[in-house]
Amino acid sequence: MSLKNLLSERKNEILERWFELIMGTYSLGATGERKEEKDVFSNPVEHITSKEIGVIYEELLSPNMNLDRLMESLDNVIRIRSIQDFSPSEAISFVFFLKKAVREELKKEMSDYKILREILNFETAIDKLASMAFDIYVKCKQDIYELRVNEVRTHRDRVIKVLDDVNVAYDELEKKYEELKKARKT
Repeated sequence: MSLKNLLSERKNEILERWFELIMGTYSLGATGERKEEKDVFSNPVEHITSKEIGVIYEELLSPNMNLDRLMESLDNVIRIRSIQDFSPSEAISFVFFLKKAVREELKKEMSDYKILREILNFETAIDKLASMAFDIYVKCKQDIYELRVNEVRTHRDRVIKVLDDVNVAYDELEKKYEELKKARKT
């Protein structure tokens, strides 16, 4: 049996393990437990992560990999992780957890030299995926930085406008005051 067949047969178990490894990187809520709901509204992080790692896994196994679809799914997971309190290496670590999930699920089969060699090749594809994830992460961080800079600029411009309006109002008050002083003297 080939690795692709094994990975297809054990897809659900591998995805479940991969998902659990990823969710283990998030801090627990006030109760010390993660919500188990995968509903997009009650738990968007888990919902999106679960959905997108399924797409990533399918594309990695596909003989006709759709790179755009793969990149979109990677982007969706990375966008969430880029706004979390993760270091860059922690943000993309979820990609490497796939290796661990596969190794744990195929532990027995790894004694077969052919399967082991195929797993090593599959892990090379995962390493490339991690490189792509890092590029996406850097782009997300750059976008966040640019949003913050634009927010600061917008705020600064508003403050300058208010100060200009205050200065104009002050100048008008000062003129009226001077006019009143002159009128009283006469």
